[in-house]
Amino acid sequence: MPQDHFRDAAPYSLLGGSGAGGRGVSRDSFSDMGSMGSNFYDLLRSKCPHLLPDFSGVVAEGGVLSEKIPRGTTILALKYKDGVIMAGDRMATEGYQVSHRHIEKIYRTDDFSAIAISGAAGPSIEMARLFQTEMEHYEKVEGEGLSLEGKANKLAQMIRQNLSAAIQGLVVIPIFAGYEEQKGEGRIFKYDLTGGRYEESEYHATGSGGKDARNTIKKLYRKDMERSEGVRVVLEALLDAAEEDVGTAGPDPVKGIYPSMKTITRERIKDVPEEEIKSIYEALIERRRSG
Repeated sequence: MPQDHFRDAAPYSLLGGSGAGGRGVSRDSFSDMGSMGSNFYDLLRSKCPHLLPDFSGVVAEGGVLSEKIPRGTTILALKYKDGVIMAGDRMATEGYQVSHRHIEKIYRTDDFSAIAISGAAGPSIEMARLFQTEMEHYEKVEGEGLSLEGKANKLAQMIRQNLSAAIQGLVVIPIFAGYEEQKGEGRIFKYDLTGGRYEESEYHATGSGGKDARNTIKKLYRKDMERSEGVRVVLEALLDAAEEDVGTAGPDPVKGIYPSMKTITRERIKDVPEEEIKSIYEALIERRRSG
């Protein structure tokens, strides 16, 4: 299943009227959107339910989930002096096979927040993109954005809506993080498959290699780390996870594939340059090689 399938399936990409197998949106469908308030998910559910993610077709006869479902693996978030670092490896798996080697797992929500995805890749990417649109819609209707806590609560509601699919195996377990301008600090939120929302004060990692990544961070983490130290700790955690977990990809210098990483601070969201990630990985590997 090509990665383009997931990108093209984003709900907001269908609003032009040509997606979803020709079941586009007529101009009249949103003519009374003002009466629906600022909840974009409820708007779709009421006016255009065919645009909501529907993965019922991936369940095989007899209710057995198909093994051909790409799954995203390890993601993490870590607080440092100026905000939050979010990162994820680039591999998705189908059972014991590699599905994709350069999938994106960190998605910008707005200028000061992002969502990292793990679990069934299709539903996870759909949810991330629908969440992006939900935030944009809210801001346009209300004239201002939700608070960081409000965004975290909204994501919890969306995860709860996915519970029936999760029971069938299409689990979506994201991490949401952002910079709280009023408090001047980064915040990290984790979730369970029922939509339970919990805030972490320092760091969190999930996915197949999440436990291994957390064990590494636990040993190296300290409060008020500088950015450079935080990036190094994150990359070392992902490297350890790749060594212990078959579903987590390590760096691939031959193909030039490295983890994706973003920082979220008062200076907004920024990508950590690939050259910086490559340089730190080379230093980490050389240190382990030399003992």
